[in-house]
Amino acid sequence: MLATFLQNEQFIQALYILSFTLFIIGLRGVTSPATARRGNMTAAVGMAIAVVATLLIPETGDFGLIALGVAIGTIIGVPAARSVQMTQMPQMVALFNGVGGGAVALIAWAEFRRSGGDLPLEEMIPILFAAIVGSISFWGSNIAFAKLQEILPGKPISLPGQQFVNGALLLVAIGCAVAIAAGSGAELLFIGILVSAAVLGNMFVLPIGGADMPVVISLLNAFTGLSAAAAGIALGNIALIVGGIIVGASGSILTNLMANAMSRSIPAIVAGGFGGVDLTTGGDGESKPVRSTDASDAAIQLTYASRVVIAPGYGLAVAQAQHAVREMANELEKHDVEVVYAIHPVAGRMPGHMNVLLAEADVPYEKLIEMDDINSELPQIDVALVIGANDTVNPEAGMPIIDVQQCGQVIILKRSMSAGFAGIDNPLFYNENTSLLFGDAKESVANVTGEVKEL
Repeated sequence: MLATFLQNEQFIQALYILSFTLFIIGLRGVTSPATARRGNMTAAVGMAIAVVATLLIPETGDFGLIALGVAIGTIIGVPAARSVQMTQMPQMVALFNGVGGGAVALIAWAEFRRSGGDLPLEEMIPILFAAIVGSISFWGSNIAFAKLQEILPGKPISLPGQQFVNGALLLVAIGCAVAIAAGSGAELLFIGILVSAAVLGNMFVLPIGGADMPVVISLLNAFTGLSAAAAGIALGNIALIVGGIIVGASGSILTNLMANAMSRSIPAIVAGGFGGVDLTTGGDGESKPVRSTDASDAAIQLTYASRVVIAPGYGLAVAQAQHAVREMANELEKHDVEVVYAIHPVAGRMPGHMNVLLAEADVPYEKLIEMDDINSELPQIDVALVIGANDTVNPEAGMPIIDVQQCGQVIILKRSMSAGFAGIDNPLFYNENTSLLFGDAKESVANVTGEVKEL
């Protein structure tokens, strides 16, 4: 009796409705740092309910294989998530996103094989879409991971005839899909879709530079969500549809916001037409003098300022300096210095990278100010402290920046005079109101904090 009730279709659909309701509540929760943890847990509970509902479907299949898959995923996933360092979080996000896209592509292939290619058009089209987009997302995310992990060079890798090859691969995938939809159920055509989409996913991300990686990760995330929604339509799984739509919509909106912040266009992104743009400074290659400083002088400038803005970048993550920065800000506030943080939409190597780092250090969220809002205030700010950022404050980066040169004084913490991830020389370094404090960011901030305490 109980088994019959649990496997009742109405009961299973009710569980799915509950699961996607929790998805939406969880999504609402993560919009605020105060409720983000609770929102994340709420969405996780919703996902667990969706998994249980799926397992209750009588046609689910071999529970032994399912248990094996769960065990393998748990053995790999839990230790990886617990041991990952904050500097490696972008790589983890890229991997998780890729796994999602790959899973969708495999689901599409399995459904195609189960049906023998004999599906009604309203089911076949979503299956084909999921196969193409899921495969692109999987392989593209792997390349993004390899670039972030420095397995591949972070700079753009362009191949001869790149746009033509990408277009040809897309046409091959679409052509195979059209042939299948027209009635040819040959599995070889479906494999052709997976292979051409796989190569396209690799070719799509290779010409994208590391500085643009937050945008491409967000776009691939949207691809995964849309492919999952398509698979949900084919399978009649309402939780998969809603979850995929949420991920696809949020990823698309975030991609658009970040692309606008970088003066990029979405079509150019899809065409692989960014990341390799010529942004050379046009200088004569001669060395230019810079003004260096030390921790003592930097501490004096910061302590006797009224307002200080901190512009963090990827170097902050590499040095794990977020806690040291928070301690320094606390000391400055004891001297009645107002400290705020300028956040560039694409600072770091994933969407929201700086927000995550600073939240980990318990920096009050209201002190984090977005680029468009802070730029109008910069002329009234006494000192800008740039920590591990380069491209996002570079006047010649070819995109909207945090224009710290408008501040009274600029202190830049850098390891060396090397260019940023985009490989573009930064004229900000040579301004009269700019001084550079060389060294490890965490150590430099700690030294400055020590000097502030002595004042």
